[in-house]
Amino acid sequence: MATQNNETKTKVAAPTQVTAKTHSFRRKLVGRVVSDKMDKTVVVEVSRYSLDQVYKKYVKRRVKYKAHDEKNEYKVGDRVEIQEFRPISREKRFKVVRLISRPALAE
Repeated sequence: MATQNNETKTKVAAPTQVTAKTHSFRRKLVGRVVSDKMDKTVVVEVSRYSLDQVYKKYVKRRVKYKAHDEKNEYKVGDRVEIQEFRPISREKRFKVVRLISRPALAE
């Protein structure tokens, strides 16, 4: 058997950081803004590829979501990330979390 020292080792707890509580169960989707004509609302089109059950080919599926944009900062063509949120209006159930990329200006 190994010999034990009579000294007790005390562990010092590292300082903890207080962070805002986030909901990990809320879906996050990435898509392109297709309309920004409404006040504080953008329409985001999310595209994904899914396997067709009959033909076994990958088909592009597109869904449009209305998302809350508090500062009206996102424009048509922007690639954004949206997250599920509490119901804001009859059709809005998402809010824009961040801008991923903005298209280059054509001159």
